[in-house]
Amino acid sequence: MRVDIVVLAAGKGTRMKSAMPKVLHCLAGRPLLGHVLDRARQLTDTDVTVVVGHGADQVKTAFDGDGIRWVDQTEQLGTGHALQQALPSLRPDAITLVLYGDVPLIALPTLQGLVSRVSDSSLGLLTVTLDNPAGYGRIVRDQSGNVVGIVEEKDASDAQKALREVNTGVLALPPGLAARLLGQIGNQNAQGEYYLTDIIALAVDRGFTVNTSQPSASYETEGVNSRYQLNRLERIYQRQRAIQLMDAGVTLADMHRFDCRGNLTSGEDSFIDLNCVFEGTVTMGSNVSIGPNCLICDAVIGDNVTIKANTVIEGPVTIAANVEVGPFARLRPGTVLEEQARIGNFVETKKSRIGPGSKVNHLTYIGDTEIGRDVNVGAGTITCNYDGVNKFQTTIDDGAFIGSNTALVAPVTVGKGATVGAGSTITRNVADGELAVARGKQKSIAGWQRPAKIEKD
Repeated sequence: MRVDIVVLAAGKGTRMKSAMPKVLHCLAGRPLLGHVLDRARQLTDTDVTVVVGHGADQVKTAFDGDGIRWVDQTEQLGTGHALQQALPSLRPDAITLVLYGDVPLIALPTLQGLVSRVSDSSLGLLTVTLDNPAGYGRIVRDQSGNVVGIVEEKDASDAQKALREVNTGVLALPPGLAARLLGQIGNQNAQGEYYLTDIIALAVDRGFTVNTSQPSASYETEGVNSRYQLNRLERIYQRQRAIQLMDAGVTLADMHRFDCRGNLTSGEDSFIDLNCVFEGTVTMGSNVSIGPNCLICDAVIGDNVTIKANTVIEGPVTIAANVEVGPFARLRPGTVLEEQARIGNFVETKKSRIGPGSKVNHLTYIGDTEIGRDVNVGAGTITCNYDGVNKFQTTIDDGAFIGSNTALVAPVTVGKGATVGAGSTITRNVADGELAVARGKQKSIAGWQRPAKIEKD
Protein backbone atom coordinates (compact mmCIF):
# COMPACT_ATOMS: atom_id res chain seq x y z
CA MET A 1 0.00 0.00 0.00
CA ARG A 2 1.24 3.47 -0.84
CA VAL A 3 1.79 5.86 2.04
CA ASP A 4 1.63 9.65 1.86
CA ILE A 5 3.53 11.03 4.81
CA VAL A 6 2.59 14.49 6.01
CA VAL A 7 5.00 16.03 8.52
CA LEU A 8 3.56 18.95 10.45
CA ALA A 9 6.39 21.40 11.08
CA ALA A 10 4.79 24.85 11.13
CA GLY A 11 5.07 25.69 14.82
CA LYS A 12 7.23 28.50 16.18
CA GLY A 13 8.41 26.77 19.34
CA THR A 14 8.04 29.76 21.64
CA ARG A 15 9.45 27.96 24.67
CA MET A 16 12.73 27.32 22.83
CA LYS A 17 13.48 31.05 23.16
CA SER A 18 15.15 31.06 19.77
CA ALA A 19 15.07 32.96 16.49
CA MET A 20 15.56 29.62 14.73
CA PRO A 21 12.54 27.46 13.82
CA LYS A 22 12.07 24.70 16.36
CA VAL A 23 12.44 21.87 13.85
CA LEU A 24 15.92 23.11 12.91
CA HIS A 25 17.30 22.67 16.41
CA CYS A 26 19.68 19.73 16.38
CA LEU A 27 19.60 16.38 18.10
CA ALA A 28 22.77 14.33 17.66
CA GLY A 29 24.05 16.89 15.16
CA ARG A 30 21.02 16.68 12.87
CA PRO A 31 17.91 18.91 12.79
CA LEU A 32 14.84 17.44 14.50
CA LEU A 33 13.01 17.44 11.19
CA GLY A 34 15.88 15.50 9.60
CA HIS A 35 15.40 12.63 12.05
CA VAL A 36 11.70 12.47 11.22
CA LEU A 37 12.35 12.51 7.48
CA ASP A 38 15.00 9.80 7.78
CA ARG A 39 12.55 7.53 9.54
CA ALA A 40 9.70 8.31 7.15
CA ARG A 41 11.78 7.41 4.12
CA GLN A 42 12.47 3.97 5.54
CA LEU A 43 8.86 3.05 4.82
CA THR A 44 8.28 1.67 1.33
CA ASP A 45 6.51 3.52 -1.50
CA THR A 46 6.17 6.87 0.22
CA ASP A 47 5.72 10.49 -0.76
CA VAL A 48 6.70 13.12 1.80
CA THR A 49 4.99 16.46 2.30
CA VAL A 50 6.13 18.91 4.98
CA VAL A 51 3.81 21.63 6.20
CA VAL A 52 5.81 24.69 7.24
CA GLY A 53 4.88 28.03 8.72
CA HIS A 54 7.16 29.89 11.10
CA GLY A 55 10.57 30.33 9.50
CA ALA A 56 9.42 28.47 6.39
CA ASP A 57 12.22 29.81 4.19
CA GLN A 58 14.88 28.75 6.70
CA VAL A 59 13.44 25.25 6.92
CA LYS A 60 13.21 24.88 3.15
CA THR A 61 16.77 26.09 2.69
CA ALA A 62 18.08 23.64 5.30
CA PHE A 63 16.58 20.72 3.36
CA ASP A 64 17.03 22.04 -0.16
CA GLY A 65 17.47 19.20 -2.64
CA ASP A 66 15.91 16.57 -0.38
CA GLY A 67 12.98 15.94 -2.73
CA ILE A 68 10.40 17.22 -0.26
CA ARG A 69 7.02 18.61 -1.27
CA TRP A 70 6.54 21.81 0.73
CA VAL A 71 3.20 23.26 1.81
CA ASP A 72 2.84 26.62 3.57
CA GLN A 73 0.49 27.13 6.50
CA THR A 74 0.41 30.91 6.53
CA GLU A 75 -2.03 31.07 9.45
CA GLN A 76 -1.43 28.90 12.52
CA LEU A 77 -4.97 27.64 13.04
CA GLY A 78 -4.23 24.20 14.46
CA THR A 79 -3.20 20.72 13.37
CA GLY A 80 -6.44 20.02 11.51
CA HIS A 81 -5.97 23.17 9.48
CA ALA A 82 -2.33 22.23 8.82
CA LEU A 83 -3.25 18.83 7.37
CA GLN A 84 -5.96 20.46 5.30
CA GLN A 85 -3.29 22.56 3.55
CA ALA A 86 -1.61 19.34 2.44
CA LEU A 87 -4.73 17.76 0.91
CA PRO A 88 -3.85 18.67 -2.70
CA SER A 89 -0.60 16.72 -2.28
CA LEU A 90 -2.24 13.47 -1.19
CA ARG A 91 -2.72 10.60 -3.62
CA PRO A 92 -6.28 9.23 -3.71
CA ASP A 93 -5.11 5.62 -3.32
CA ALA A 94 -2.57 6.20 -0.50
CA ILE A 95 -2.74 5.90 3.26
CA THR A 96 -2.11 9.24 4.96
CA LEU A 97 0.42 9.02 7.80
CA VAL A 98 0.68 12.14 9.96
CA LEU A 99 3.99 12.80 11.73
CA TYR A 100 5.44 15.77 13.57
CA GLY A 101 8.67 17.60 12.85
CA ASP A 102 9.54 17.93 16.54
CA VAL A 103 9.10 14.22 17.44
CA PRO A 104 12.50 12.81 16.39
CA LEU A 105 12.83 9.38 18.02
CA ILE A 106 9.85 7.47 16.67
CA ALA A 107 11.01 4.03 15.52
CA LEU A 108 10.41 2.35 12.18
CA PRO A 109 8.65 -0.74 13.67
CA THR A 110 6.24 1.63 15.42
CA LEU A 111 5.32 3.30 12.14
CA GLN A 112 5.07 0.00 10.31
CA GLY A 113 2.79 -1.38 13.01
CA LEU A 114 0.57 1.68 12.87
CA VAL A 115 0.22 1.61 9.08
CA SER A 116 -0.65 -2.09 9.22
CA ARG A 117 -3.71 -1.22 11.35
CA VAL A 118 -5.31 0.69 8.48
CA SER A 119 -7.96 -0.79 6.19
CA ASP A 120 -10.78 0.56 4.07
CA SER A 121 -12.95 0.67 7.19
CA SER A 122 -10.42 1.46 9.90
CA LEU A 123 -7.73 3.95 10.80
CA GLY A 124 -4.65 3.66 12.99
CA LEU A 125 -4.01 5.78 16.05
CA LEU A 126 -0.78 5.75 18.06
CA THR A 127 -1.41 6.08 21.78
CA VAL A 128 0.72 5.79 24.90
CA THR A 129 -0.18 5.10 28.52
CA LEU A 130 1.50 7.45 30.98
CA ASP A 131 1.72 7.56 34.75
CA ASN A 132 1.35 11.32 34.51
CA PRO A 133 -0.78 12.23 31.48
CA ALA A 134 -0.98 15.96 32.27
CA GLY A 135 -0.96 18.13 29.19
CA TYR A 136 -2.02 15.44 26.73
CA GLY A 137 -5.30 14.76 24.98
CA ARG A 138 -7.04 11.74 26.52
CA ILE A 139 -8.31 8.70 24.59
CA VAL A 140 -12.01 8.21 25.22
CA ARG A 141 -13.38 4.68 24.86
CA ASP A 142 -16.89 3.25 25.17
CA GLN A 143 -17.88 0.41 27.50
CA SER A 144 -16.71 -2.13 24.92
CA GLY A 145 -13.25 -0.57 24.76
CA ASN A 146 -13.72 0.99 21.36
CA VAL A 147 -12.19 4.41 20.77
CA VAL A 148 -14.90 7.00 20.30
CA GLY A 149 -12.89 10.20 20.45
CA ILE A 150 -10.08 12.31 21.87
CA VAL A 151 -10.55 15.17 24.28
CA GLU A 152 -7.86 17.81 24.80
CA GLU A 153 -6.95 18.46 28.42
CA LYS A 154 -8.20 22.05 28.37
CA ASP A 155 -11.59 20.76 27.28
CA ALA A 156 -11.66 17.62 29.45
CA SER A 157 -13.84 16.91 32.45
CA ASP A 158 -12.31 15.76 35.74
CA ALA A 159 -13.21 12.17 34.93
CA GLN A 160 -11.59 12.40 31.51
CA LYS A 161 -8.45 13.97 33.00
CA ALA A 162 -8.09 10.84 35.14
CA LEU A 163 -7.60 8.73 31.99
CA ARG A 164 -3.98 7.66 31.46
CA GLU A 165 -4.07 6.60 27.79
CA VAL A 166 -3.16 9.66 25.74
CA ASN A 167 -2.99 10.75 22.15
CA THR A 168 0.44 11.09 20.53
CA GLY A 169 -0.88 12.93 17.50
CA VAL A 170 0.49 10.29 15.15
CA LEU A 171 -2.21 8.65 13.07
CA ALA A 172 -2.72 6.82 9.81
CA LEU A 173 -5.87 7.36 7.73
CA PRO A 174 -7.26 5.20 4.93
CA PRO A 175 -7.22 6.67 1.41
CA GLY A 176 -9.58 9.61 0.96
CA LEU A 177 -10.68 9.89 4.58
CA ALA A 178 -8.78 13.09 5.30
CA ALA A 179 -10.34 14.79 2.28
CA ARG A 180 -13.82 13.69 3.38
CA LEU A 181 -13.62 14.76 7.02
CA LEU A 182 -11.18 17.65 7.50
CA GLY A 183 -13.66 20.22 6.23
CA GLN A 184 -16.11 19.18 8.96
CA ILE A 185 -13.77 19.91 11.88
CA GLY A 186 -14.85 22.94 13.90
CA ASN A 187 -12.94 25.25 16.23
CA GLN A 188 -15.37 25.41 19.14
CA ASN A 189 -12.80 24.73 21.85
CA ALA A 190 -10.70 26.54 24.44
CA GLN A 191 -7.97 27.33 21.92
CA GLY A 192 -10.20 28.31 19.03
CA GLU A 193 -8.20 25.96 16.80
CA TYR A 194 -9.04 23.18 14.36
CA TYR A 195 -7.88 20.05 16.14
CA LEU A 196 -6.84 17.11 13.98
CA THR A 197 -7.90 14.89 16.88
CA ASP A 198 -11.54 15.71 16.12
CA ILE A 199 -11.26 13.57 13.01
CA ILE A 200 -11.41 10.48 15.26
CA ALA A 201 -14.95 11.15 16.50
CA LEU A 202 -16.07 12.11 12.98
CA ALA A 203 -14.71 8.83 11.61
CA VAL A 204 -16.38 6.79 14.37
CA ASP A 205 -19.72 8.49 13.61
CA ARG A 206 -19.37 7.27 10.03
CA GLY A 207 -18.78 3.68 11.03
CA PHE A 208 -14.97 3.54 10.97
CA THR A 209 -13.08 1.55 13.56
CA VAL A 210 -10.14 3.13 15.35
CA ASN A 211 -7.33 0.61 15.81
CA THR A 212 -4.75 1.73 18.34
CA SER A 213 -1.14 0.68 18.75
CA GLN A 214 1.58 1.76 21.16
CA PRO A 215 5.34 2.28 20.76
CA SER A 216 7.84 0.07 22.54
CA ALA A 217 8.96 3.09 24.61
CA SER A 218 7.09 6.26 25.45
CA TYR A 219 10.05 8.50 24.48
CA GLU A 220 9.40 7.59 20.83
CA THR A 221 6.42 9.93 20.91
CA GLU A 222 7.92 12.74 22.97
CA GLY A 223 8.07 16.09 21.26
CA VAL A 224 10.52 18.93 21.77
CA ASN A 225 9.03 22.13 23.12
CA SER A 226 11.92 23.37 25.24
CA ARG A 227 15.69 23.07 25.43
CA TYR A 228 15.31 20.85 28.48
CA GLN A 229 13.18 18.40 26.48
CA LEU A 230 15.70 18.55 23.64
CA ASN A 231 18.50 17.68 26.05
CA ARG A 232 16.49 14.82 27.53
CA LEU A 233 15.93 13.24 24.09
CA GLU A 234 19.60 13.82 23.20
CA ARG A 235 20.69 11.72 26.15
CA ILE A 236 18.17 9.00 25.31
CA TYR A 237 19.44 8.91 21.73
CA GLN A 238 23.08 8.77 22.84
CA ARG A 239 22.30 5.97 25.27
CA GLN A 240 20.77 3.96 22.41
CA ARG A 241 23.84 4.49 20.23
CA ALA A 242 26.16 3.56 23.08
CA ILE A 243 24.29 0.31 23.69
CA GLN A 244 24.42 -0.55 19.98
CA LEU A 245 28.19 -0.04 19.95
CA MET A 246 28.72 -2.12 23.06
CA ASP A 247 26.58 -4.87 21.56
CA ALA A 248 28.91 -4.77 18.52
CA GLY A 249 31.96 -5.40 20.68
CA VAL A 250 33.13 -1.89 21.61
CA THR A 251 34.09 -0.97 25.17
CA LEU A 252 33.04 2.49 26.33
CA ALA A 253 34.78 3.94 29.38
CA ASP A 254 31.49 5.65 30.29
CA MET A 255 28.40 5.35 28.11
CA HIS A 256 27.06 8.56 29.62
CA ARG A 257 30.06 10.55 28.36
CA PHE A 258 29.90 9.56 24.70
CA ASP A 259 28.34 11.44 21.79
CA CYS A 260 27.66 10.22 18.27
CA ARG A 261 26.39 12.96 15.95
CA GLY A 262 26.41 10.95 12.76
CA ASN A 263 27.06 7.32 11.80
CA LEU A 264 29.68 5.34 13.70
CA THR A 265 30.51 1.69 13.04
CA SER A 266 33.30 -0.35 14.57
CA GLY A 267 34.87 -3.77 14.55
CA GLU A 268 35.35 -5.85 17.67
CA ASP A 269 37.48 -5.12 20.73
CA SER A 270 37.80 -1.38 20.20
CA PHE A 271 37.88 1.05 23.10
CA ILE A 272 36.51 4.59 23.38
CA ASP A 273 37.52 6.68 26.37
CA LEU A 274 35.66 9.54 28.04
CA ASN A 275 34.18 12.59 26.32
CA CYS A 276 34.74 11.54 22.72
CA VAL A 277 32.54 13.05 19.99
CA PHE A 278 31.96 11.41 16.60
CA GLU A 279 30.48 13.39 13.70
CA GLY A 280 29.64 12.61 10.09
CA THR A 281 30.51 9.07 9.02
CA VAL A 282 33.20 7.30 11.01
CA THR A 283 34.24 3.69 10.36
CA MET A 284 36.61 1.99 12.76
CA GLY A 285 38.29 -1.39 12.42
CA SER A 286 39.01 -3.82 15.23
CA ASN A 287 41.28 -3.19 18.21
CA VAL A 288 41.10 0.58 17.80
CA SER A 289 41.83 2.65 20.90
CA ILE A 290 40.47 6.20 21.15
CA GLY A 291 41.81 8.28 24.03
CA PRO A 292 39.79 10.81 26.03
CA ASN A 293 38.48 14.12 24.70
CA CYS A 294 38.83 13.33 20.99
CA LEU A 295 36.71 14.79 18.17
CA ILE A 296 36.54 12.55 15.10
CA CYS A 297 34.62 13.56 11.99
CA ASP A 298 34.33 11.70 8.67
CA ALA A 299 37.16 9.23 9.06
CA VAL A 300 38.06 5.68 8.05
CA ILE A 301 40.24 4.12 10.74
CA GLY A 302 41.98 0.78 10.24
CA ASP A 303 42.71 -2.07 12.64
CA ASN A 304 45.01 -1.65 15.63
CA VAL A 305 45.07 2.15 15.45
CA THR A 306 45.77 4.19 18.58
CA ILE A 307 44.43 7.73 18.75
CA LYS A 308 45.67 9.45 21.88
CA ALA A 309 44.00 12.08 24.04
CA ASN A 310 42.73 15.41 22.75
CA THR A 311 43.18 14.60 19.07
CA VAL A 312 40.97 16.35 16.49
CA ILE A 313 40.23 14.64 13.18
CA GLU A 314 38.32 16.70 10.61
CA GLY A 315 37.74 14.51 7.60
CA PRO A 316 37.67 13.14 5.13
CA VAL A 317 40.67 11.41 6.68
CA THR A 318 41.94 7.86 6.08
CA ILE A 319 44.07 6.09 8.67
CA ALA A 320 45.52 2.69 7.78
CA ALA A 321 46.24 -0.14 10.19
CA ASN A 322 48.78 0.06 13.03
CA VAL A 323 49.00 3.84 13.04
CA GLU A 324 49.50 6.00 16.13
CA VAL A 325 48.16 9.55 16.35
CA GLY A 326 48.46 12.17 19.08
CA PRO A 327 48.14 13.32 21.74
CA PHE A 328 46.98 16.82 20.78
CA ALA A 329 47.20 16.17 17.03
CA ARG A 330 44.98 17.70 14.36
CA LEU A 331 44.28 15.86 11.11
CA ARG A 332 42.49 18.03 8.57
CA PRO A 333 40.66 17.10 5.34
CA GLY A 334 42.62 15.10 2.81
CA THR A 335 45.01 13.51 5.28
CA VAL A 336 45.99 9.91 4.52
CA LEU A 337 48.14 7.99 7.00
CA GLU A 338 49.55 4.74 5.68
CA GLU A 339 50.43 1.67 7.75
CA GLN A 340 52.61 2.20 10.81
CA ALA A 341 52.84 5.95 10.29
CA ARG A 342 53.19 8.08 13.40
CA ILE A 343 51.73 11.51 14.06
CA GLY A 344 52.73 13.01 17.40
CA ASN A 345 51.78 15.85 19.69
CA PHE A 346 50.90 19.26 18.32
CA VAL A 347 51.21 18.12 14.70
CA GLU A 348 48.76 19.41 12.09
CA THR A 349 48.29 17.80 8.69
CA LYS A 350 46.15 18.80 5.71
CA LYS A 351 45.74 17.36 2.22
CA SER A 352 48.80 15.20 2.75
CA ARG A 353 49.84 11.56 2.54
CA ILE A 354 52.20 10.21 5.18
CA GLY A 355 53.82 7.02 3.91
CA PRO A 356 54.29 3.68 5.66
CA GLY A 357 56.48 3.85 8.73
CA SER A 358 57.05 7.60 8.47
CA LYS A 359 57.10 9.75 11.60
CA VAL A 360 56.02 13.32 12.21
CA ASN A 361 56.34 13.48 15.95
CA HIS A 362 56.37 17.03 17.28
CA LEU A 363 55.16 20.58 16.71
CA THR A 364 54.92 20.40 12.93
CA TYR A 365 52.67 21.53 10.07
CA ILE A 366 52.41 19.30 7.00
CA GLY A 367 50.17 20.66 4.22
CA ASP A 368 49.83 19.70 0.53
CA THR A 369 52.59 17.17 0.97
CA GLU A 370 53.50 13.67 -0.21
CA ILE A 371 55.76 11.87 2.26
CA GLY A 372 57.21 8.51 1.26
CA ARG A 373 58.19 5.48 3.30
CA ASP A 374 60.29 5.61 6.50
CA VAL A 375 60.73 9.37 6.53
CA ASN A 376 61.56 11.20 9.76
CA VAL A 377 60.32 14.78 10.08
CA GLY A 378 61.92 16.68 12.96
CA ALA A 379 60.23 18.91 15.48
CA GLY A 380 59.17 22.37 14.37
CA THR A 381 59.12 21.58 10.64
CA ILE A 382 56.80 23.61 8.43
CA THR A 383 55.81 22.99 4.82
CA CYS A 384 55.32 26.51 3.48
CA ASN A 385 52.64 25.62 0.98
CA TYR A 386 50.78 28.92 0.58
CA ASP A 387 52.04 32.17 -0.94
CA GLY A 388 48.94 34.12 0.00
CA VAL A 389 47.14 33.25 -3.24
CA ASN A 390 48.05 29.73 -4.40
CA LYS A 391 48.90 26.39 -2.78
CA PHE A 392 52.01 24.43 -3.79
CA GLN A 393 53.15 20.85 -3.33
CA THR A 394 55.99 19.46 -1.22
CA THR A 395 57.38 15.96 -1.88
CA ILE A 396 59.60 14.11 0.59
CA ASP A 397 60.81 10.80 -0.83
CA ASP A 398 61.50 7.49 0.92
CA GLY A 399 64.04 7.45 3.71
CA ALA A 400 64.59 11.20 3.86
CA PHE A 401 65.48 12.88 7.15
CA ILE A 402 64.23 16.39 7.87
CA GLY A 403 66.06 18.10 10.75
CA SER A 404 64.25 20.12 13.40
CA ASN A 405 63.08 23.69 12.82
CA THR A 406 63.11 23.33 9.03
CA ALA A 407 61.00 25.35 6.59
CA LEU A 408 60.31 23.62 3.26
CA VAL A 409 59.20 26.34 0.83
CA ALA A 410 56.98 24.73 -1.79
CA PRO A 411 57.11 23.74 -4.56
CA VAL A 412 60.05 21.64 -3.47
CA THR A 413 61.20 18.00 -3.51
CA VAL A 414 63.50 16.28 -1.04
CA GLY A 415 64.93 13.17 -2.67
CA LYS A 416 65.31 9.61 -1.45
CA GLY A 417 67.65 9.22 1.49
CA ALA A 418 68.36 12.96 1.53
CA THR A 419 69.06 14.86 4.75
CA VAL A 420 68.06 18.40 5.61
CA GLY A 421 70.07 19.98 8.42
CA ALA A 422 68.27 21.43 11.39
CA GLY A 423 67.29 25.08 11.15
CA SER A 424 67.32 25.14 7.35
CA THR A 425 65.04 27.04 5.00
CA ILE A 426 64.87 24.90 1.85
CA THR A 427 63.85 26.71 -1.34
CA ARG A 428 65.38 24.41 -3.97
CA ASN A 429 65.09 20.69 -4.62
CA VAL A 430 67.39 18.35 -2.69
CA ALA A 431 68.67 15.42 -4.77
CA ASP A 432 68.71 11.79 -3.66
CA GLY A 433 71.23 11.17 -0.89
CA GLU A 434 72.30 14.82 -0.56
CA LEU A 435 72.72 16.83 2.62
CA ALA A 436 71.15 20.27 2.40
CA VAL A 437 71.95 22.98 4.95
CA ALA A 438 70.53 26.46 4.45
CA ARG A 439 71.08 28.70 7.44
CA GLY A 440 73.04 31.80 8.35
CA LYS A 441 76.68 31.43 9.39
CA GLN A 442 77.15 31.56 13.15
CA LYS A 443 79.17 34.43 14.65
CA SER A 444 80.62 34.47 18.17
CA ILE A 445 81.65 37.86 19.64
CA ALA A 446 83.89 37.71 22.70
CA GLY A 447 83.27 40.12 25.54
CA TRP A 448 79.75 40.97 24.43
CA GLN A 449 77.97 43.22 26.88
CA ARG A 450 74.23 43.05 27.14
CA PRO A 451 72.40 46.38 27.11
CA ALA A 452 71.89 47.78 30.59
CA LYS A 453 68.59 49.08 31.81
CA ILE A 454 68.42 52.88 31.79
CA GLU A 455 67.46 54.21 35.15
CA LYS A 456 64.65 56.76 35.03
CA ASP A 457 64.74 59.89 37.16
